[in-house]
Amino acid sequence: MEIPASYVNGYDAARRRDPEFAEAYIRHTTVGDPLADRVVEELVESTPPGQMNRIISAALNNHENLPKNTPESLRTLIAEAAVIPDWFDQDIALIATEAFLRNPEIILAGLATGAIVEGFSTLISKSFLLRGRIIGHGVRRLKQNNLHLLEQFIPGGLYPGGDGWKLNLRIRLVHAQSRRLIKDSEEWDETTYGMPLSAAHMLLGAAAFSGRLMQHVERLGGDFNAEEREAYVHVWRYTGLVMGIPDAIMFHDEASACRAFVTGVLCEPLPEDDEIIMANSIINSAPIVLGFTEPRERCAKAESFYQVSRELIGNYMADLFRFPAGKRIRILPFMRLKYRVERVIQKLYLRWFHHHDFTHFDIILKTSNLGKYEISYKLPTALHDEDETQEW
Repeated sequence: MEIPASYVNGYDAARRRDPEFAEAYIRHTTVGDPLADRVVEELVESTPPGQMNRIISAALNNHENLPKNTPESLRTLIAEAAVIPDWFDQDIALIATEAFLRNPEIILAGLATGAIVEGFSTLISKSFLLRGRIIGHGVRRLKQNNLHLLEQFIPGGLYPGGDGWKLNLRIRLVHAQSRRLIKDSEEWDETTYGMPLSAAHMLLGAAAFSGRLMQHVERLGGDFNAEEREAYVHVWRYTGLVMGIPDAIMFHDEASACRAFVTGVLCEPLPEDDEIIMANSIINSAPIVLGFTEPRERCAKAESFYQVSRELIGNYMADLFRFPAGKRIRILPFMRLKYRVERVIQKLYLRWFHHHDFTHFDIILKTSNLGKYEISYKLPTALHDEDETQEW
C-alpha cells in the first residue's frame, strides 16, 4: 500500500488501535469519486461553462425522465443515486427528524463549535485553503453546511428528486470539479497529501457530523435518546451513500461512526498552518452567521464560542489550533442547565412551548439562508476563488 507521506506517522498510531479500519482509511486517502469525476470530465470536454449549470439542473430536476442531451456519465450517476437501499427506513428517518426539530439550536451549537472544527481541520483544509474558499467565504461555508443539514432532515428530502437528495449530488459534483482543478494544478503534491477531497475525507466529515456530533449534543444538553441517536446516524448513512462514500468504509450505526471518526483523526497529521487557519475561521464566522455583525458584540460571541469549542474538543486539540486560553469557569454545565430548564418550562407551558419551538426552528432557517430560493448547479471554473468567473 502506497501511503501519502503526510499520513505515515498517523497511520502507524491508528493501526495500533484499529488496524483493519486504519488500513481502509489510508487506502481511501488516494481515492476520489470515480462516478462524479467522470461526469465533470465529460462536461468540461463537451460543454461550455455557461451551459453546465442548465444541463445538471435539468437532469436533477427530471431524474425520472432525463433530457436527451444528458451526458451518459451523468445518467449513470443519477441512476445509481436514485436507488434507495433496502436498509433505509423512512420511519426511522422520521424519528431523527422529530429529534432534530426538537433540538435545532443545540445541534447547530455542536456543529459550529465541535463537529465542523474537528471534521474540517484535517488535511481536507488544504484543499479549501488552496482554493481560497474559506478566507473569502467562511460565512457562506457555514450557511451551506446548515442548509445541507436542514434539507436532509426535512421529511422526504433525501428521496430521489427531493431537495436534500439534489443538494447532496450538487455537493458531490462541486467536490469532483474542485478535485479536478486542484489535481491539474502545480500546487498540489499527491505523493505527500494523497487525493484532494478524498473518499477518506468525505467519510471523516460524515462521521464527524453524525456520530461525533451526537456526542457533542449530549454534552451540550440535548435530549436525544438512544433510538433517536441511532436514527440520526441512520439518515447520515444514507446521505453518505448519495454523496458517493464507498460502502467499504461507510459506517452503519452510531458506534461505527464514532469508531470511524476516532481512527480517521488518528490517521491525520497534527494541525499545521492551514488546519489552524481553518479552525479559527470557522469559530470567527459563526457569530456572523447568527446575525452578530457589530464588532464588539461579534468579538464577545466569538470569545464564548472559543470557550465552548475548547470544552468540546479538549484542551489538547484547542491548543494545537492556537485557540485563546481557556477560562476557569466552564460554560458547558451552564448550557446544559439552561436547556434542561427550558424543557421543563416547555412541558409546563404548552402554549409557550409551541411559540418557543418555532423560534428555535427559525434560527436554523436564518442560519441556512443563502439569499436564494433555488439551488445553483454551477460548478467552479478556476483553481483560486478570486479568479472565479461566476458565483457558485
